[in-house]
Amino acid sequence: MTVSEVVEKTILTTHLPGADRRRSGKVRDIYEFGDNLLIVATDRISCFDVVMPNGIPGKGKILTRISAFWFEKTEHIVPNHLISTDVSDFPEAVADYHELLEGRSMWVRKAKIVPVECVVRGYLAGSAWRSYQEDGQVCDHKLPEGLVEADRLPEPIFTPATKATSGHDVNITREEMAKITGERLAEDLEQESLKLYEFGAEYAAQCGFILADAKFEFGLVNGELILVDEIFTPDASRYWDLEKWEPGHPQESFDKQYVRDYLETLDWDKEPPAPQLPAEIVARTREIYQETMQRLLQPSE
Repeated sequence: MTVSEVVEKTILTTHLPGADRRRSGKVRDIYEFGDNLLIVATDRISCFDVVMPNGIPGKGKILTRISAFWFEKTEHIVPNHLISTDVSDFPEAVADYHELLEGRSMWVRKAKIVPVECVVRGYLAGSAWRSYQEDGQVCDHKLPEGLVEADRLPEPIFTPATKATSGHDVNITREEMAKITGERLAEDLEQESLKLYEFGAEYAAQCGFILADAKFEFGLVNGELILVDEIFTPDASRYWDLEKWEPGHPQESFDKQYVRDYLETLDWDKEPPAPQLPAEIVARTREIYQETMQRLLQPSE
């Protein structure tokens, strides 16, 4: 398949007549059915919290497969919203769209979303590296002196952020998060996030990856804390090759960092509208996502 043929097969949005679309996120279209939701992962890609005008073909299916795999693998740590990825379990109202929904959709429990991003970092990269260069801290965590980019931290740290519906998410301290969620919920969010990260990092190492950091989203169903959205995908995590890890400079990433790195070479202010991604960047990004999925799922297949 040529680059042009791949690009033509990108699904950027969905429209399901007869279904109530609750909202469209940066990547997912969400349809509401009473106490449940149908979440459809499109091929959209966002960087710096801005959605690119063109997407990555097949990306939605890759994200859905990875998330379904991890939801099942981590349900002993914290329950999640996933009910089924089998289109035969979906509502009759979307029966005519099974071909579109196949492989890129999740039938889930509807939850009251906790309005913070729960980020755990095990390595010094991205905004954490930039923050450390400024004052030796990441959120409210004072780190040892002398660390370099991509260094492993003494222990994983919890660094929450505001969950923005538009614009850029902002890192906040643990104390600031507690003012939003309440102390008891903040404690649960921190502990569950750290347990998820530690489990994911150990498994990723078996696949030849370093899980440098990961972002989680949570919701409440009848007072019960559950994991929602996605988990350990290349959109919500930073994967590095374990054998090639070398602190002191940026690492080769198996996630959307490849697109971020390209965008950093442009004269773009990281505000909408975003620039069009060249076909070669689209094709290479698809290869990266595909390889990440294959390596993560291979030990279990």
